[in-house]
Amino acid sequence: MSRILRRVSAALCAVPLLLLTELPAAHAATTVTVYYQAPTSWTTVNIHYAPAGGSWTTVPGVAMSAYSACAGWYSKELDLGSATGMQVVFNNGSGTWDNNSGRNYALGTGTSTVTGGVVTPNAADPCATAPADTTPPTAPAGLTATAAGTTVTLGWTAATDDVGVVGYRITRGSTVLSSSTTGYTDRGLTAGTAYTYQVRALDAAGNLSPAASKTVTTGAADPPPAGGEMLGGDPRKDSIYFVLTARFNDGDTANNRGGSQHTRSGNAANDDPMFRGDFKGLVDKLDYIKGLGFSAIWITPVVLNRSDYDFHGYHGYDFYEVDPRLESDGASYQQLIDAAHAKGLKIYQDIVLNHTSRWGADGLYTPTVYGVRDNQWSWYYSEKGAGRTYDPLEENSAGRTYNGDLWSSTAPAANACPDYGKATGGRSPEGYTLYHCQWPQPTNRMFPSTLFHQCWIGNWEGEDARSCWLHEDLADLNTENAVVQDYLIGAYRKYIDMGVDGFRIDTAVHIPRVTWNRRFLPAFQQILTEKYGAAKAKDFYIFGEVAAFVNDKWNRGSVNHSAQFFTWKERAAYSSDDAAAALEQFHYENNLGTGNQPTSTNAFLSGNSYHTPDHSKFSGMNIIDMRMHMNFGDANNAYWNGRDSDDSVNDATYNVVYVDSHDYGPNKSSTRYTGGTDAWAENMTLMWTFRGIPTLYYGSEIEFQAGKRIDCGPTCPLATTGRAYYGANLAGSVTASDYGVVSSASGQVATTLSQPLVKHVQRLNQIRRAVPALQMGQYSTEGVSGNMAYKRRYTAGGVDSFALITVSNGATFSGIPNGTYVDAVTGDTRTVTGGSLTIDLNAKGNLRVYVLSTSATPAPGRIGSTTTYLR
Repeated sequence: MSRILRRVSAALCAVPLLLLTELPAAHAATTVTVYYQAPTSWTTVNIHYAPAGGSWTTVPGVAMSAYSACAGWYSKELDLGSATGMQVVFNNGSGTWDNNSGRNYALGTGTSTVTGGVVTPNAADPCATAPADTTPPTAPAGLTATAAGTTVTLGWTAATDDVGVVGYRITRGSTVLSSSTTGYTDRGLTAGTAYTYQVRALDAAGNLSPAASKTVTTGAADPPPAGGEMLGGDPRKDSIYFVLTARFNDGDTANNRGGSQHTRSGNAANDDPMFRGDFKGLVDKLDYIKGLGFSAIWITPVVLNRSDYDFHGYHGYDFYEVDPRLESDGASYQQLIDAAHAKGLKIYQDIVLNHTSRWGADGLYTPTVYGVRDNQWSWYYSEKGAGRTYDPLEENSAGRTYNGDLWSSTAPAANACPDYGKATGGRSPEGYTLYHCQWPQPTNRMFPSTLFHQCWIGNWEGEDARSCWLHEDLADLNTENAVVQDYLIGAYRKYIDMGVDGFRIDTAVHIPRVTWNRRFLPAFQQILTEKYGAAKAKDFYIFGEVAAFVNDKWNRGSVNHSAQFFTWKERAAYSSDDAAAALEQFHYENNLGTGNQPTSTNAFLSGNSYHTPDHSKFSGMNIIDMRMHMNFGDANNAYWNGRDSDDSVNDATYNVVYVDSHDYGPNKSSTRYTGGTDAWAENMTLMWTFRGIPTLYYGSEIEFQAGKRIDCGPTCPLATTGRAYYGANLAGSVTASDYGVVSSASGQVATTLSQPLVKHVQRLNQIRRAVPALQMGQYSTEGVSGNMAYKRRYTAGGVDSFALITVSNGATFSGIPNGTYVDAVTGDTRTVTGGSLTIDLNAKGNLRVYVLSTSATPAPGRIGSTTTYLR
């Protein structure tokens, strides 16, 4: 995923949050009143603090008083003198401290309250009883209803309330709907039918306003969903080739776009627009990918993006539309899927549910910013045009697209951004006047809290990592809200209907597991079951990016932020409200800790025997093997680290395994892998024979851009990064007659295909496809002496495949079944009569795969031709 990440090394304290309240009017400006909700085991609380610029109190600090208004809370009023804030920690007087995971709490002046380590300023008294609210909101005004086919879009002016409107209740006949904004999109209605909608405003006390009413008649039926079908089959049989579509191969120059950063980035000087590759270019080179031996392609997000630098696809704006900068006549997204399927290649679509672009999501919520077309800003803000909307194909000479739909010189209805349109006193880099609310961000209330979270992440392993913004261009969706869930599920239903074969889920760790398990994963499974039936629906492969950039089994002790955690179902019941449930789950699992998480034997043999895996507790989400990824600076390191985590994954044989990607190299390196060709060969040999699904980032087969910085945004040319355009290496023609078999090639692509790592990966794919144990088998190192050496077996569906594997080094296998074993690399045949086989090998990247000839599955013999590394 394209983003800037910062990691804070901190373990989560199992302490409730501190909340901040308003300072009573009688207090001096330098007074702080602190309310603290202590852990249930504490009976005494001290506050140990240091005013800004001052010294810490003597340990253990000052005693706090039990707050009589409600149990568990303690309070203390402090005088800071002339200081404007302070650092704070708490303790129970017996050596137990809450120090905010080693970072201390930072409090300003005023009355303060906090919960779970997250400080929330200016909240209400935690125990105060609010007076009853009996005043209903005003009725929504200006209700409009427009029909487009079988979709109705409602809009209205915000209602007002003495306390505040929290949402709107919409009724359509006996159907009750809800919205947290001044609009609603109702899809999937009956064609040619009159519908009457009533909209009422709702406040926090449950008071309903009078109704606004409108009747609308739907139009003709929408065209049927695109008619694609996924290929199906066990996803572990595949190997995956990962491409940034816009950087892979250019099939149509007419849809190339450089964007507003084209010149600044240096891309213009290289004649290298950020959107360069497209679906047509990918269709043209499907035979290249198949010729490498891959049977699945992971492509970056396809939805319509909107930002200054969005070629990667992770700044989604309209999740229901495909970005036109990727499509061409004769090469739509549907046509790409169909063309790939015709060649036996699956399409795994990268999807984002955690965030939108900075400009929100069309059809859900788009913020209106302050703008003015004066002599300073007319270059930036488009002149408004009636009916004009954003179209990324329409760029002006500066590479800017139409943005007249995003700005207003007067505050829009229901604006909540403070000081809208007032000068900040600051200046832009050009020296132009800056204004409040000129650009959306999480803390200026330009997004409704019901639909978007409103904070910046502070602790990447804390609870706020699931409910705050990652980056200014990534507006964090409130995925605990039903309206947001419906929008996203409806959008991705479209791509399931088109026949994609699976979803790679971006930023999965930033959505609570309980939300995945209760909402998104069941919804996807239901859609798939309706389309394919229950059996085939399970072939749809979902794998999540749970970004845990550490070298330990559990991510700094935080189970909620560890990759394997997301492969499991919930094991406790939580509140029906999703936001409350997310917090309850976070504390429940963190309090249980790493030692009380579920374990699995699904990836492991029982001796030499395969056993039916138990997937009854499987969540439905598989994972990218982040721990192996972090350790692939050395294959042996990756192997031992991967093994160490496998008992905590529901079924590690489904893990996606890669060395580097569009974000990072091993050990969170910012450069593409540069360990050398021999090391690359060894990494590939391990990935293609150990458990999991091997995945290769485009160009790694020729060490493309080795050592180059993977991503630098628009601060340097793409040509100098790991996201450089690959098409020059693919010029010419190529035809694949089978997976890993090229029947003809000419031009530069023929030279590319002649490279030693290309030959290596082709043969690895051929061997893996011929030995079921290497695809789906469980593994064991019992009775195995050797470094990267293991035995694997798969016994199901009439198949009994058993293999002994060693990578780079020799090994001895003891206690194995007697019989005839044939090496898939050399064709060497061994007859085992005493339950032991010794393999001699000493060549980095080389491999031996001795396959037992069983009555159900005879050994395939030697597979493929000798290469530089497989000999």
